[in-house]
Amino acid sequence: MAKMLMKGNEAIAEAAVRAGCRYFFGYPITPQNQIPEYMSKRMPQVGGTFLQAESEVSAINMVYGAAGSGARVMTSSSGPGISLKQEGISYIVGAELPCVIVNIMRGGPGLGSIQPAQSDYYQATRGGGHGDYRIPVLAPSSVPEAVELTIKAFDIADEYRTPVIVLGDGMIGQMMEPVDLPDELTRQLPAKPWAAGGRGAKPDADGADEGRRAIINSLYIDPQVLENHNIKLQGKYSRIAAEQLLFGSEMVEDADIVIVAYGTVARIVRSAIRLARAEGIKAGMIRPITLWPFPEAPIADAAKTARVFLTVEMSAGQMVDDVRLALNGARPSHFYGRTGGMVPAVRDVLDQIRRLAGAGQSPAIKEVLV
Repeated sequence: MAKMLMKGNEAIAEAAVRAGCRYFFGYPITPQNQIPEYMSKRMPQVGGTFLQAESEVSAINMVYGAAGSGARVMTSSSGPGISLKQEGISYIVGAELPCVIVNIMRGGPGLGSIQPAQSDYYQATRGGGHGDYRIPVLAPSSVPEAVELTIKAFDIADEYRTPVIVLGDGMIGQMMEPVDLPDELTRQLPAKPWAAGGRGAKPDADGADEGRRAIINSLYIDPQVLENHNIKLQGKYSRIAAEQLLFGSEMVEDADIVIVAYGTVARIVRSAIRLARAEGIKAGMIRPITLWPFPEAPIADAAKTARVFLTVEMSAGQMVDDVRLALNGARPSHFYGRTGGMVPAVRDVLDQIRRLAGAGQSPAIKEVLV
């Protein structure tokens, strides 16, 4: 274990290397450029392969190929680049291949800005591409947690044969924090008998040199065969939802007001609820760490005692939909958000808490509250 002061993007890249990633394919886009830059230096040092593709479309299809051979492989981008990768991601899902996709979010839509945002929540948690599929989404709120979740992402990908998204924002990518980096991976990676290893890599029962050929495919012409495949995928998603849910809670047990926030916004909310407590307002926080699967049950449980909920996001309101679905009308659900790269301030979140507690608010507050 080594402690280092690292920028978020570089910490994510180094965590991937130490998780056994040996192939990286990507294309530059701010605010994640330090990931491919770092990988361009590190991959040759560990006997891996780095390639800057000619486009995001090319990069994700290179990921498809490497994943099909059984390698641990990663790509990274930001919102517009992830949009270009969506067709390839859907193909990878259909072929049941493991890989890790990092999205360091920026403001949008369109080219938007290079400032931090959380406006890719829908894109990440609803699949993003065509067809019935879901992808596990891990959302770190600090650089140390980004290291932990990047390593976990590779394990989840291999266990379920699925892409996994690590979803951060420009603040996570650019801030520097001390991190504890694990030693280089020494444990045995899981066997992948389904992978395409070349002729002779998987001998037939009679030991013939030709071996059997792995079929990496997402095309099913027969509708019944495709339906069976989709039913299999939905069963996988049910297992992921049951086995991979991660969330944090702070001072929820006696909270009158529960705030739901993820990523770097959760750090801002943490400061706000502590100040609220100092004023005698019983506020708490639920922090989704997996955005999918989403912590529906913990939010529903909190509604048994809390009076009101507030969702805080760097968007016009996306995760709030999942919060409201989890509440199912049991408690009022409010929203406060900043968009376009604007970051909520602690004082503004505190004003929202005061308002919901009936303790007044600053007349100068800038809010989106519905």
